[in-house]
Amino acid sequence: MRWFPAWPSAMHTLVFLSTRQVLQCQPAACQALPLLPRELFPLLFKVAFMDKKTVVLRELVHTWPFPLLSFQQLLQECAHCSRALLQERPSTESMQAVILGLTARLHTPETESGTQPLCRKHALRVLDMTGLLDDGVEQDPGTMSMWDCTAAVARTCIAQQQGVTAEPGLAPIPVEVRVDLRVNRASYAFLREALRSSVGSPLRLCCRDLRAEDLPMRNTVALLQLLDAGCLRRVDLRFNNLGLRGLSVIIPHVARFQHLASLRLHYVHGDSRQPSVDGEDNFRYFLAQMGRFTCLRELSMGSSLLSGRLDQLLSTLQSPLESLELAFCALLPEDLRFLARSPHAVHLKKLDLSGNDLSGNQLEPFQGLLRAAAATLLHLELTECQLADAQLLATLPVLTRCTSLRYLGLYGNPLSMAGLKELLRDSVVQAELRTVVHPFPVDCYEGLPWPPPASVLLEASINEEKFARVEAELHQLLLASGRAHVLWTTDIYGRLAADYFSL
Repeated sequence: MRWFPAWPSAMHTLVFLSTRQVLQCQPAACQALPLLPRELFPLLFKVAFMDKKTVVLRELVHTWPFPLLSFQQLLQECAHCSRALLQERPSTESMQAVILGLTARLHTPETESGTQPLCRKHALRVLDMTGLLDDGVEQDPGTMSMWDCTAAVARTCIAQQQGVTAEPGLAPIPVEVRVDLRVNRASYAFLREALRSSVGSPLRLCCRDLRAEDLPMRNTVALLQLLDAGCLRRVDLRFNNLGLRGLSVIIPHVARFQHLASLRLHYVHGDSRQPSVDGEDNFRYFLAQMGRFTCLRELSMGSSLLSGRLDQLLSTLQSPLESLELAFCALLPEDLRFLARSPHAVHLKKLDLSGNDLSGNQLEPFQGLLRAAAATLLHLELTECQLADAQLLATLPVLTRCTSLRYLGLYGNPLSMAGLKELLRDSVVQAELRTVVHPFPVDCYEGLPWPPPASVLLEASINEEKFARVEAELHQLLLASGRAHVLWTTDIYGRLAADYFSL
């Protein structure tokens, strides 16, 4: 089913509506801030951020009366407003107002203020801007992407360091700014400068999640060396095509982050069928470094050649994983058997096996893996796994044991309408299931070769009239089974797949 997300009308309390009315006249609202109870500031912030009351928003940050200002706490659904702003792209105007308020605060000595005293006891110590939506799709010009947010915060850090030094006795109160950073070749230089500038600065930049795209190895290492080991939660290296040699250079710099919970690597090639001395040495070194992580809970090794080597990789880890992504890793039956028997299986909340052929000798080991993970599995991604009706029907008895499953991804598999209907009927026992991303049924294509390659399923045109009938029938079956709240869709680009930390 095609699905386009729409935000429902938010429910508001009388307190919220009164707060919104107070902010209609921004100059008067700013003058009134010193007279308002501190307890109103969180709601004032959410309303001002939502309605783009930038003058008030800037002044709220400037005079914030608590040690912590956290987007994740303030912009979520609350008792006064059901709208969760973190699930939407942030307004550029609102984000810029927050940054301007922070800048104003840093330039206001603790003995002075624009509207109310900046008492050191209640001074803002941490501005937590993490958790902003990062869906990777084309954004509205009026909203700010994670790339834009990274650039804006970085420029603020550099400008603060280059600013005029405060007079003795009028030093600003230091503020730690927690952010999720995105960096590529174009933004690397000024982000590195921002991290350097924040050392010893009143504005200390602290990275929670780092995503580096298409960054040369030496630049990646230089950036990792500038990050605070106590803050970093995730490292995500994308499109870098490191290979084992490059990874063996980078991995010791990653391994120093002892609190790292998520490591996402791609294109790590270690072909045991054509081993080389250097390749084996690099792989062993990589495994030794992986054994240093004590808090790792998520590992993603997408598009890495791990055929017959999964046991070596997972056996080095000190604690069980809760999220494992092995998309397009050319897994063999023995890899799946090992994973099913490993301590990781019974802890898995998220599993991604996309792009691995599960239709032949891998089917039985895959079913064993599902059986082992059934009690904990919340998110299962099986895109392009060459699962036809026969394989799906054989797997349904095990799949439906995953009673906590919330998300099932089956896009790009050669399933018919009959197979989808069987899945829909049998999944009635999965009370927690909320999203099924399914393929266009093979019935809706014309002249498909059999078995159809995934590339054909992804690129061939479908009969729109036939598919409209399929959508209608699936919808009726959901209604008849009392599951109108379950989303069945072919939209693989929607914000449907959950991040591990949101599970």
